Amino acid sequence: MTGARRVGLGLCATGLLPVVVAAQGYQVRLDTRWQVAAYRGVNLDSIAAADTVSQPGSGPTSPEGFAVQCQPGASHCTFFRPGATVRSAPVTATAAVTAWGVGLPGLSLHAVGRAGLDLGDGAGWPSLDPALQLLAGYVEYGAPRWTGRLGRQITASRLGSIGFDGAALVARDAGRGLELQGYAGWGLSRGVALPVTSPALDPLDDFQPRRRQLVAGASAAWHVVAADVRADYLREVDPRSDYFVSERVGLQGVLRPGRALTVAAGADYDLASGWWGSAEASLAYADRLLHARIGARRYRPHFELWTVWGAFSPVPYRAAEAFVAVTASPRVQLRARYERYEFERSDASTPLFAVEQDGWRWEVGGTVTPAVGWTLDGAYRREFGPGAATAGLAGSMTYAPSRRLSVTALATSTNRPLEFRFNEGLVRSYGVDAAVAVTPRLQVGLSGIRYAETHRRPDAGAFDWDQFRVAARIVLLLGGGDYAGLPPAIRLLPGGRATR
Repeated sequence: MTGARRVGLGLCATGLLPVVVAAQGYQVRLDTRWQVAAYRGVNLDSIAAADTVSQPGSGPTSPEGFAVQCQPGASHCTFFRPGATVRSAPVTATAAVTAWGVGLPGLSLHAVGRAGLDLGDGAGWPSLDPALQLLAGYVEYGAPRWTGRLGRQITASRLGSIGFDGAALVARDAGRGLELQGYAGWGLSRGVALPVTSPALDPLDDFQPRRRQLVAGASAAWHVVAADVRADYLREVDPRSDYFVSERVGLQGVLRPGRALTVAAGADYDLASGWWGSAEASLAYADRLLHARIGARRYRPHFELWTVWGAFSPVPYRAAEAFVAVTASPRVQLRARYERYEFERSDASTPLFAVEQDGWRWEVGGTVTPAVGWTLDGAYRREFGPGAATAGLAGSMTYAPSRRLSVTALATSTNRPLEFRFNEGLVRSYGVDAAVAVTPRLQVGLSGIRYAETHRRPDAGAFDWDQFRVAARIVLLLGGGDYAGLPPAIRLLPGGRATR
């Protein structure tokens, strides 16, 4: 929560060197969000092939005018008709708890949990199964030269965000700018704090592993004023067969040859599959008036070997981009971005039609602050690529007279023609969001947005998918403790408390 007041910590990180103090205390952050969404569903229907209607120059339709799909030799054809309006009302509550000075200086406890429930029609809002989830929960001990963790945790690198239940150790030499990390444990699924064996992931069906994978990784980093270099290694093993689920290495670095120049590059290699993964390189310049960047990248999705997706040999794409932002005046900033990308050959045959292999996207926009507390932002975007194209406008107006109040009105309009379907969708949205910091420890917010979607197609399937969403949120920060052991410089931070 921006501007949140935080209580003193027993372990305060300064660069790579932690400072261990004797303060004791705790912090609890409660974040509750409630949303109501109403949207139209669809129903799969069928009709006897003999009852379909064929018009000159078009395919078969139902008597009501819905385009139908008929398989060769099948007795019935299928189509989608509009369903009833579906209403979901998900409620989520997230609690983040930290306690420090627990028995030993430098020892702290950390836990993040979430509870969720859908009060609507039972349509199954995503991420609410299971209803109670432990996102993180570990014990941490920090010393000047090393930090250890034990429990459920997430480590992030260019290889992704890796969640696991286990142990991690970080050793550092601040004088030389060196940092070494190692971790091992039982893995969690990518993108969710659940084991891959969880019933909530049952759609994986026969491909779902029966036991959790074993995860082990290591990294080495070197940090100095002019450069940062980091190397990562990660392996995941199926304990039933001792076969690799995944094994990858990554290397990335940042070079700062001058105050305004930055050179960055990185790449990763999939040892288990035997091919290069993603890579990127960029050159950036930034000063008070100009921010410019040029770069190139190659992206290839990564799938564990137990999934069926790896059998399709995911095709990477290459892209080149340029970005520039100019501060034309203290109140006006202009920006522009362009990217060109191309997919590598997939060796798939399409004898009846040609498929686009490349595409482009660009955006121009600007931000204006006409008066104190007011911010106007707008952008126009276009994109053309394999399968679809988009063109649209987006704008917002924000009034924030102080750090305690912010009100934003927003609107968008996007046109999205599809290449392989006789359909062109136009989506317009407009809404408002407001946030108020009632006290330094309590923030409330309310938002509402309307999506108006129009489908242009030559049959009765051009029904709308309009929806309306209302959301409310409450963030409460609790804490207390003994700050006598904190250094004076920490106690004098804004708000009178330490931050981490």
